[in-house]
Amino acid sequence: MTKKKTEAKILTKHPEGKSGKNVSRQTYGLFKQAILSAVRGKELTHTELMSRLNKTLKSKFSGNISWYGETIKLDLEARKLIERSGSNPQKYRLK
Repeated sequence: MTKKKTEAKILTKHPEGKSGKNVSRQTYGLFKQAILSAVRGKELTHTELMSRLNKTLKSKFSGNISWYGETIKLDLEARKLIERSGSNPQKYRLK
């Protein structure tokens, strides 16, 4: 029986200091790139951002795109790479 190699993980952060989630480094990189390119040069509502992620990643990722999208979006907010606007509805943009 061969032992499966342990996949490298990243512990995500949360903008409100809540506990983070362990996500594989590969998945984190995929979502980070997709989120940053989605908001580059434009502001998107949460619905628009999640819709864009689903379109972009559905052929590249088999897990729950909305869950990973939300988790990694919160991490990018905590790391000050993206921010929410004060408008209603809130929009996400590069910081």
